Amino acid sequence: MPRFLNMRRPRCHFLILFIQFVSITSFYHYVTPIRGEDNKTSGVTVDVGIILDLETDVGKVMHTCILLALEDYHATANHSGIRIVPHLRDSKKDDVEAASAEPSLLAKGCPTTSYLWATMSTQTDFVIDLGKRVKVPIISPATSPSLLVEENPFFIRGALPSSSQTKAIAAIVKTYEWRQVVVIYEGGHFGTGILPHLTDALLEISTSVSYRSVISPSANDDQILTELYKMKTMQTRVFIVHLRPLLAQRLFLKANKAGMMSDGYAWIITDLLTSLLDSVDPSVIDSSMQGVLGVKPYVPRTNELINFTKRWRRRFRQDYSDMDPVELNVFGLWAYDGITVLAKAVEEVGDTAIPKFKKADTIENLTDLDALGTSELGSHLIHSMRNIALKTGLSGDFRIANGELQPSPYEIVNIIGKGERSIGFWTEKDGISCELKMNGKTAAKCDNKQLGDTFWPGESTIAPQGWEIPTSGKKLKVRVPVKGGMQQFIKVEIDSKKQEVTATGLSADVFKEVIRSLPYALTYEFIPFQIPDNPTSPDYDYLVYKVSSKEFDAVVGDVTILASRSKYVDFTLPFTESGISAVVPVKDDDRKNTWIFLKPLKGELWITTGAFFVFIGFVVWVLEHRVNEEFRGPKRKQVGMIFWFSFSTLVFAHRERITSNLTRFVLIVWVFVVLVLTSNYTASLTSMLTVQQLQPTITDLNDLIKNGEYVGYQKGSFVKDVLKHMKFDSSKLRNYSTLEDYNDALSRGSKNGGIGAIIDELPYLRLFLNKYCRKYIMVGQTYKTAGFGFVFPKGSPLVPDISRAILEVMEGKFMNDAIQRYFGNETDCEQKDGMAITSDSLTLDSFKGLFLIAGVTAGSALLIFFLIFLYQNREILTTDDSILQKLSAIAKVFVEEKDKCSSLEILDDGAKSQPTTPFSASPETLPNLPSQSPERTASPTYEGFSTTEPGTPVQEPVT
Repeated sequence: MPRFLNMRRPRCHFLILFIQFVSITSFYHYVTPIRGEDNKTSGVTVDVGIILDLETDVGKVMHTCILLALEDYHATANHSGIRIVPHLRDSKKDDVEAASAEPSLLAKGCPTTSYLWATMSTQTDFVIDLGKRVKVPIISPATSPSLLVEENPFFIRGALPSSSQTKAIAAIVKTYEWRQVVVIYEGGHFGTGILPHLTDALLEISTSVSYRSVISPSANDDQILTELYKMKTMQTRVFIVHLRPLLAQRLFLKANKAGMMSDGYAWIITDLLTSLLDSVDPSVIDSSMQGVLGVKPYVPRTNELINFTKRWRRRFRQDYSDMDPVELNVFGLWAYDGITVLAKAVEEVGDTAIPKFKKADTIENLTDLDALGTSELGSHLIHSMRNIALKTGLSGDFRIANGELQPSPYEIVNIIGKGERSIGFWTEKDGISCELKMNGKTAAKCDNKQLGDTFWPGESTIAPQGWEIPTSGKKLKVRVPVKGGMQQFIKVEIDSKKQEVTATGLSADVFKEVIRSLPYALTYEFIPFQIPDNPTSPDYDYLVYKVSSKEFDAVVGDVTILASRSKYVDFTLPFTESGISAVVPVKDDDRKNTWIFLKPLKGELWITTGAFFVFIGFVVWVLEHRVNEEFRGPKRKQVGMIFWFSFSTLVFAHRERITSNLTRFVLIVWVFVVLVLTSNYTASLTSMLTVQQLQPTITDLNDLIKNGEYVGYQKGSFVKDVLKHMKFDSSKLRNYSTLEDYNDALSRGSKNGGIGAIIDELPYLRLFLNKYCRKYIMVGQTYKTAGFGFVFPKGSPLVPDISRAILEVMEGKFMNDAIQRYFGNETDCEQKDGMAITSDSLTLDSFKGLFLIAGVTAGSALLIFFLIFLYQNREILTTDDSILQKLSAIAKVFVEEKDKCSSLEILDDGAKSQPTTPFSASPETLPNLPSQSPERTASPTYEGFSTTEPGTPVQEPVT
């Protein structure tokens, strides 16, 4: 007996799913003639060794398919002279029997170049090693992902690996938004191979495997039932089953007995069980598998397949007339296509007369395997077979690339009655759809539905939520914090007689409303958790930690969502906005201040405005004093005129006539500046006198640190850690429980045993300001936090549903009513948010542009005036006098009144000169001719500019 037959191999007690060992095919060194009657026809025979488990339905189905494939090949083969001769061997459900078949066939001496076909992973491992030793291509429909084509150059997989279906299963899970699943798999090589790939596919859609249940093929019914009861106590209600048909049949019978095939449960079976569903007892399907979903490789229903199915049934009844009818399955179609591909590869190599097996040169110290020799033709054949396609295969597009059968679409079925109904398809490119084109490509989505109508366990048409509170009668244990203050958010009352716990407040009411809005019933009970006054005692962080240890199921209260806490628990979406800010006392009312009229403008703006008034008055005097009698006279009068004229523009009360165009240009700009200044001053002062001013005592949190102020925070809050992080001295921190404590501490101040500011979360501060809005105000920057949320253990399936329900509640009327009920009308205190602290004084920065324009205008007018003045008196500058004498002469001319006639000549731009003798007549001389006055002569009316009434006589005579 060969040495390897002495190896102890375990006998298999489970179904051998595929062909066990196929194809020892050889080409003789000398062409073997096939003689006919005329002895002229010759060809090459290819001996194919076929090892099947003929004690199983699958083995018999595949046997018939292989025989039909060989008949079809011989009937349609061109005259190549190649004939395939099968050699059948029955493994009888025995791994050792199957594994020993190939060496025994090789030892017969007829084949010298072999194609070996095996499926069981325990057998395929051995066969692949043997094929590597003798350099023979191995075609195997083994589905185990652990058998890698890349690591075995002579291995060709003729079926889809079980890992290829994992993304299709994950797509189903994603469609129904299940966040946790339980995987039930068969112990051994078959079951464990899919687990890593399935887990990775589920993680890609953010779904976790909450439990893995391994079922041994040798497990009895009691052991299976015990495992099912264990899974029933868990929350997850979605089960993925990866078992062989016989073991799966027992599992579903016991699942039905355990009440796990009822409403609320979801079951998904893998492709092996789905494809071989006809091998399961129909009574089991009818009683214990209704509503189960399954995936299997999609096989197009072509005319060729329909005709072949009829032929196969007739042939199967002939070969196995003593057994009940069975249905053709995908494994039989793969066997048919595999033989067809094998024949195609043989034809491509041709009848090359190359020795097929090279024997060893010496026979000493040789093992039985070494004595078989090696195939010299194997490398040619493996090259042809690793990349080959059969687009018209019975199983569809049967295409092998790099030694691996390429993925095909998966069909999703729903078990109803005694059979299955297709509800959708899945492809790698397009995911789930409800239809496929005939060429296998995804068609348009059907009415925005990914899957068709589905029938679920318990005769339900509503998709299960995927989880539920385990075991009947158990309630959700919800912890609620008990504390002395801030009961508007959470208030817990305990009835000692009835031992009942009642929770009210915004947090509790929102939670109750959320539970009522869920599409399913969820029972719960409140369990109080005391927040003690001792700072070293357990606080909210401790409460959250208890959820992570699963001592209870949830926390409802004013618990802030923090990154540090989210490492251990899951939070729902927040039901309140939040942030951290500060509240400080306000100063006394400034409206009682005697000097409040000065507050609208900052000091630098007052100074700048006054300086510009003087400057503009000076510019107007410079431009007018030589040509306008109203700007002449004694020095005291001229100085007074400078101040009077400029400040009178503030209220537009100036009555002096303007004669110079440069002066008019300056005044137009300056009056606009005055208008803007007075308007803003009036508005600011009005605001200060009519709106209540809430000036904070402190505007920056850094001032609290610099001044050594005491700061308060809420007892048990995480704000204490935030303050320490902000560099506040721990000795300057004081905690309080109630709004009244806050008010008392702030009223006393830091110097009298109180505090200078309260730093807390916005919901608490707004509640405080709503009660004491006239005394305190919110200041400083708001540090954002996520808000209040409900706490659940990590991975809780409740979190997505609760979060969606929170959004619905917040968008409805309930939230506004709850806020009104617990916090009152927030509009009663308009200043509580610190948005209108005060009307700040106007600064110089706001008016720099206006002053710049006024300054440039006045400066330009002065420059033009002096250029004209120097030009008119250029004869003085051209004299031989000293510089001091010239300056003295220029100054004397500048101070003196300009000659009226000369002025008129300049203004009239070359008009005919008039006599320069002064007109000495007084107004009394010509009472009826006011227009003949010397002033009117010197300053024509079309050049005059005055705010006086028309016809108003000038009382001051010309001097």
